[in-house]
Amino acid sequence: MAKIEVVGKTIEEARLKAAEILGISADDVMYEILENAKSGFFGINAKPYKIAAWQEGFEEVEEVKETKKEVKKETKKEEPVVKTEKTVDNASAKEKAEEFLGKVLPLMGVQANIETKETEEGISINLSGEGMGLVIGRRGETLDAVQYLTSIIVNKGVDGYTKVTVDTENYREKRAETLERLADKVAEKVIRNGRNMTLEPMNPFERRVIHARLQSNEKVTTISVGEDPNRRVVVKLK
Repeated sequence: MAKIEVVGKTIEEARLKAAEILGISADDVMYEILENAKSGFFGINAKPYKIAAWQEGFEEVEEVKETKKEVKKETKKEEPVVKTEKTVDNASAKEKAEEFLGKVLPLMGVQANIETKETEEGISINLSGEGMGLVIGRRGETLDAVQYLTSIIVNKGVDGYTKVTVDTENYREKRAETLERLADKVAEKVIRNGRNMTLEPMNPFERRVIHARLQSNEKVTTISVGEDPNRRVVVKLK
């Protein structure tokens, strides 16, 4: 008895797929579970159900691996191709991001309005509502974590890469302006005192702001030292 292997988010979904492939009623599908589904962490590394299926009471089912030519000769129609490899998730980046954030934010105790816009580079997400300080966290660390996880979800199982930016209350622009003022003050001190200055640990976004601000300064230069999450910017004389 030939069997086929199909996957689905639920057993019922997998059974209906098998019925469609075999060209029979779902009631006539016999199956056994090969792998149980796994939810993963926030959908990361999630796995669907995998079942082996066959037609009830039919002992000479055509082998799925037969060529289309052979199947067509005996059945007068082509056998649908069974794909057991990982399939591409066709949901849009916008849909996946909003679905993920709609689940994870309430778990953080936050009810937020989610506004998503498509950009040339990817998608830009703005969160608004009460309790946004909890989403931002200390120096934006929580916001960066939310952005990182959203990016993983959006780019999981698809070809190419979509850049994801998550912001709230215009935090990133305000933070950039604060860092630019800091960079100017530190550069002045380095020039005045003639000594290098090492700033507090910063994330990649913050370090880029400092480097970019002082890039055109004729008297100082910047380098990054250390390892994340304790990587720092050093401002020194040229």
